[in-house]
Amino acid sequence: MSSAKQDARAATARVQAPDPAQYRPGRTITEWTPEDPSFWQTTGKKVATRNLWIAVPALLVAFVVWQVWSITATNLKDVGFGFSQSQLFWLTAVPGITGGTARILYTFIGPMIGQRRFTAVSTVILIVPLLWLGFAVQDPTTSYTTLVAIAALCGIGGANFSSSLANIGFFYPKQEKGNATGINGGLGNLGVSVVQLLTPILITTSVLAIGSGQKKADGSEIYLQNAAFVWVPVLIVLAAIAWFGQNDLKVASTPFSQQKIIFKRKHNWLMTWLYVGTFGSFIGFAAALPLLIKTTFPAYSVATYAWMGPALGALARWAGGWIADKFGGARVTILSFVGMGASIIGVITFLPAGSDQGSFYGFFFCFLSAFFFSGIGNGSTFRQIPVIFRGQHLAGLTEGTPEYAKGLKQAEIESGAVTGFTAAIAAYGFFFIPAMFANFAVTSAMWGFVAFYASCVIVAWWFYARKGAEAPS
Repeated sequence: MSSAKQDARAATARVQAPDPAQYRPGRTITEWTPEDPSFWQTTGKKVATRNLWIAVPALLVAFVVWQVWSITATNLKDVGFGFSQSQLFWLTAVPGITGGTARILYTFIGPMIGQRRFTAVSTVILIVPLLWLGFAVQDPTTSYTTLVAIAALCGIGGANFSSSLANIGFFYPKQEKGNATGINGGLGNLGVSVVQLLTPILITTSVLAIGSGQKKADGSEIYLQNAAFVWVPVLIVLAAIAWFGQNDLKVASTPFSQQKIIFKRKHNWLMTWLYVGTFGSFIGFAAALPLLIKTTFPAYSVATYAWMGPALGALARWAGGWIADKFGGARVTILSFVGMGASIIGVITFLPAGSDQGSFYGFFFCFLSAFFFSGIGNGSTFRQIPVIFRGQHLAGLTEGTPEYAKGLKQAEIESGAVTGFTAAIAAYGFFFIPAMFANFAVTSAMWGFVAFYASCVIVAWWFYARKGAEAPS
């Protein structure tokens, strides 16, 4: 080969080779090919791991903000707020409305402006409702309307989930997406148990208090503002780490005009139905369980028990993604719904009825089981989504062709959008489950959940698990 031709090829290689500087923290990445084994091992895995482990604590604290009312509401009557049981359930439910609605927006906005920027901004703005909450709970004359407004703003913390999960999915190759989103979502979900475990401790610690304490009927003093104020500096630090440490992916930067196609995709709506059953149950039960324990089994401590279910469900999500990678998402999803249905029937069995005082430990064990299976299903459904859309867009295409590359890109775009959208709709479980307990008998609400899980088993089996299914996943 002539020297001129060698020089020309070398020049072409230099032009085509990606700039390694783009993979540094805080940069926008224009070349991202995680399905290329060589790229993944030399560069991609390290960058993806860094972005994942910055996303996890930011999402965890966002969940803390979203769920802070689940414990705060249980203490309001003790310090002089004269609200009814129904009003308290509504306070725990309201963040679900705003969280679910904001998730819809966050699903599409994040990829449009860059996930690094969006993670930082969406994290730091959560300071606003926390500051307002911290001052409001120090005054028992604060109106119910004001507290509802604060609860609504706290709900925005739940929206971070949709943007975070959709973003992390872009970083990982197909065979690792389930595990990666399981880690991000599962450890992020731990924010629910963190707030329920730490809040009872924080509100009794005077050394952290900013402002005056609140007197309880027994003469003891608590500091409800600590449940809000302690997280403000944490949010500031996490926002800065996200801004300077994460990356924006050019491949994930997608205008809404390309994302909105998901509303015409049948499997967007079917997977939304399934995820409402898994995550909707997880987040709704997490919001309602503290008050459910306090009102149904008042002799038992909310602080001792309430955090355990969300913790188990969050960790099970991680396991669910990993198991689904190994054995198939649809099968694991069906298992999760069967387990949830059986668990809730157990809960019903152990509830007080008439002269029967029920069994707290039977009730609680069955609730733990429901949380466990909901977590497994959370992981498996998010593994199903990319598999389904890859199958839809790559069917009949030959790997390595321009058509295959185009189909793969569209599959990634739609998978990310569907991931965010399903998470948005499922977040309304945070609202509907406490609202059902506020307006219906607990037993009636529970039987409604069992019937819904049965419908989910049918959908998952027919479309995704049976032999000859339309979209095996």
